[in-house]
Formats: sequence, structure tokens, C-alpha cells
Amino acid sequence: MAKGETTSRHFGVGTGTALYVGAVLGPGVLLLPALAVQTAGPASVVAWAVLLLVSAPLAVIFAALGVRYPHSPGPAGYVAEAFGSTASAVTGWWFFTGVAVGAPTMSMVGGAYVAILLGGSQATTLVAAVGMFGLVMIGNSIGLKVSSRTQLALTALLAIILLVAILATIPEAKASNWEPFAPHGWLAVGSAANLLVLSISGWEAVAHLTSRFASPVRQVPIAIGAAFLVITVLYVGLATSTVAVLGNAKPSRVPLVDLVSAGLGESGRAVTAALAVLLTTVTINAYIAGAAELGAAMGRERVMPRWLGGDAAGSVPRRALVVIAAVGAAALVALAFDDAAIPALVHIVSNCFVVVYLASSAAAVRLLSGRMQVTALLALGLVLVIVSFSGSYLVVPGVLAFAAVAYMQSSGKVLKETRTNRRCDKRSHIESNCVD
Repeated sequence: MAKGETTSRHFGVGTGTALYVGAVLGPGVLLLPALAVQTAGPASVVAWAVLLLVSAPLAVIFAALGVRYPHSPGPAGYVAEAFGSTASAVTGWWFFTGVAVGAPTMSMVGGAYVAILLGGSQATTLVAAVGMFGLVMIGNSIGLKVSSRTQLALTALLAIILLVAILATIPEAKASNWEPFAPHGWLAVGSAANLLVLSISGWEAVAHLTSRFASPVRQVPIAIGAAFLVITVLYVGLATSTVAVLGNAKPSRVPLVDLVSAGLGESGRAVTAALAVLLTTVTINAYIAGAAELGAAMGRERVMPRWLGGDAAGSVPRRALVVIAAVGAAALVALAFDDAAIPALVHIVSNCFVVVYLASSAAAVRLLSGRMQVTALLALGLVLVIVSFSGSYLVVPGVLAFAAVAYMQSSGKVLKETRTNRRCDKRSHIESNCVD
């Protein structure tokens, strides 16, 4: 079941708000606030503000696209509608790679929390990460699905713990932790914002569920507004507390546990660590399931190697899972020798997603009209600012784009398309089976 999915036919503002919060608030909160402080110092709070500014129009345009294209699978589908199958394929390659690299990376983050629970070492972290990643891969290979209710329940618990910890740490705040405010210069704020893109991923994950609202036009804006308010309170509070309480003197592998311990004492330490592990496992399971389905669909449509789409239609996409497992294993091996590579891998994953949002925003500009088109233009401009701070990490999505186009050319896939007078298979995951 995809992240944010529900089995209810119609739901109201409360359920919709919970779905949006659950989609956005993921395991990134376990590490990203501390990484942002390491990158920009106390000025990282400005980076969080920038990301929230970017997040608002993205949330709005993904909701608008979801209402207009309720059967689209997400960003790749929107890009297909706007620019055709070549651009859609590139977007799909970015998303697939982002998940394949991101899942083992977040497993290592979750593994560090396991080590805290068990009082283990770096070896314990690695074993736990391999165990979580392996468990998720086995579960997906046999078709095991995690209930969206489980995802929402864990997210709700995490949100409550975050809020309580933020309030409880107020007496522990130290003014000295805010000086110097920008030790690495103001450009580092942009780098931190680029890193934090993962913290706002998720708005696109529930876009296709907008049609499930009883009254989408009236209820969706309210649900998005409420969810954005909750996310803003938690992120701003978490970012501020991380600086004010933990500082940057000793970078932590488990900053959320340290923060909770500072506010609630040892009583909250084990609970937070256990919840972090569960949330990590459930979330990477949801993303891997979605990426595997996308990879299989792209294989069938010859925009990724055809071998990926060799599983029977409707069956478990085991071949795509094999590729994700191979990439994940390589990442875990690299992290076993150098766990300091986690920030670099997070940057790679963030930039795979930021270009997905860039393509989605550009598609929204073309597909939407009126005020929604203006919002899409705002989102596009803001995402372009974030992209400008990608630096050398932008090489990865650039190479992936080249590989996608090169593969399509070598496989004989027609690149030149027109959006008029076409007949399309509505069941397709990305735009294909279309003829002029």
C-alpha cells in the first residue's frame, strides 16, 4: 500500500489532514535537523523556513493536479501529460533511484536508534540496518502490505512525542548555542535547504487521493491548510530546539533521542528509539513498494530495461525489487566502511527528489490555469532556487537523465510525440501505449 493510501471510499477533513501529515512527517526527522545544523549552524532555522515556503505551493499544486488527474500515478504521470513520455521516463528514473538509494540510507539511520536501544556499537547499527532493509525487501517480495492505519498511528505517536519534547526542552535551551549564528556563511543556508528537501517529500504521495474526499473543492484546501500548520509547528519547533538544546559541538547520530532525553529524561529515550525504528521500517516499505511498481511499469513500456517488466501483470514486481535490493546492498556495503557517507547519500537522494519536484512544477505550469498556474509558477521559481544550491550533487540526476534518454533511443522508443489526437491506455503507470 502506498504511503498515504487508505481503503475508505470517502473521507472528511480530519482524515485528509491526517493523511497529509502522515505522508510528509517521516523518518527524515530522525536525522535531518542535526545534519542541517552541521551544514549551516544556527542559521539552519532559516533553511527550514525556506523549505516551508517552498512546501506550501508544492502542496497546493499537487492537490490541484490530483483533482484534475485522479488516475495519474504521481509526478511521472503529470510530467507525461505535460511533456510526453521522454520527460516522464527521466522523472521516473529520478524517483526510482532516489528510493533505491534512500531506503538503505534511512535504514542506517534507523539502525543507529536500534543501537541506542540495545546499547550496541557501530556493528550493531549495521546489523540492524541490514535487518530492517532485508525485512522490507522480503515482505515486498511475498506481497506483504502494511496498513495505512499503521503508518498513520506511528506518525501520530511521533508527532505527539515531538510536540511534548519541544515543549519540555524549553527550560534546557541555551542562548550560547545560537552564537555564531551563521558560522559557515549565509550560502550554507541554501545548502542546508537543499539537504532538507527530503523533509517536505510526501505531498505528491497522496495527490491521487484527492478524489476520495466527499467534497474535494471545499475540503482539500482545508485539509492541506491544517496539515501545513501542523507540519510548520513541528518542524519550526524541532529545528529551534535542536539548535537551542543540542547545539553543534558534538554531532549526534541519534539527535531525536538526545532531544527527547533532554526534555523528558531517560523515560522517553527507549520509547522514542523504538518508535523511530518502526516508523523507518514502515516508511521505507511504502516507498519501496511504490518504486518497484513504477520500475516494473517502466520496464513494460521500454523506458527502463525490459527485464524489469518481465513479471506477470498484477503480480509482485520481483525483478524491480531485485534491482532495488542490489542498489541497497551496495549502499550498505559502502556505509559499512564509512558511515560518514550518510550525509553525502542524503544529499544525493534529496537532489533526486528536488528535480522530480522541478519537473512536476513545470508540468503544473503547463497543465493548470488561473490562480493555480500562478501558484505553479511560484513553486517552480522556489524549487529553482533550491536546485541552484545542489552543487556537484546535481551530477547524479544529470547522469540519470542522460542514461534514461540514451536507453530510450537505443531501445527504439519513439521520442517525438504530440499531445493531440492520441488514444492512451488509462491503466498505464506512465504515459505509453499512445498513438498519434
